[in-house]
Amino acid sequence: MFKHILIPTDGSDLSRKALLYAVQLAKETKAKVTALTVRPPYVIGSMDMIGVVGGQDEFEAETQRYAEYALTQAKMAGEAASVPVETIQDVGDQPWRAIIDCAKANDCDLIVMASHGRRGVSAMLLGSETSKVLTHSHVPVLVFR
Repeated sequence: MFKHILIPTDGSDLSRKALLYAVQLAKETKAKVTALTVRPPYVIGSMDMIGVVGGQDEFEAETQRYAEYALTQAKMAGEAASVPVETIQDVGDQPWRAIIDCAKANDCDLIVMASHGRRGVSAMLLGSETSKVLTHSHVPVLVFR
């Protein structure tokens, strides 16, 4: 059925639930799994999930920590299900485009993602990444709610 599943994750609770579902699906279909997280680029005066961050080094360290946390969750979920999980970390101001590009570059035949991730101001600024992936992806997308 599916041979390679891409799982975009941001470490949120709903994203983690989608991740667990996707790993089980991969186990049942013997599919390869790639987990992706997309960090925002530094912009002067950047805001992230926890508020305003001072300089570029601090911002990059903080977003790196969140990305590593999200990808560690993916690795652990894979290990628990005996499913190897490759992880990819990207930086971009359009996560939806990075997700689609990653799926294409890695010959993924399914994207499994949460219906939403970030909340609050960052969600308003970003818009719905899931909606954008659904609108623009030529790879099938399974949305987990």
